[in-house]
Amino acid sequence: METSILNVRVDSNDKKNFEKFCSGAGMNVSTAVNMFIKTVIREQKLPFEIKSQDYDKYIYEKLKEAEFQIAETNKRYSHEEMLEKIDKIIND
Repeated sequence: METSILNVRVDSNDKKNFEKFCSGAGMNVSTAVNMFIKTVIREQKLPFEIKSQDYDKYIYEKLKEAEFQIAETNKRYSHEEMLEKIDKIIND
């Protein structure tokens, strides 16, 4: 297997803490990075969730919209009906 060098710039304190973590887990940084890369390739996704704050704001606004629509009616909603209504507003 041919290998290549991968240079990555990181904060010095983060590097030190990551090296400490890796050592405590019984591996070196190279092994940990290779595990990360192989996991991404195998699963075709990052092994953690990434989301923007804009999405959180969007969901908050949609939930407020749902709350307003529900409050504007005299109807009493069951728990399931409320979840369906919220889901419809968020996904529309």
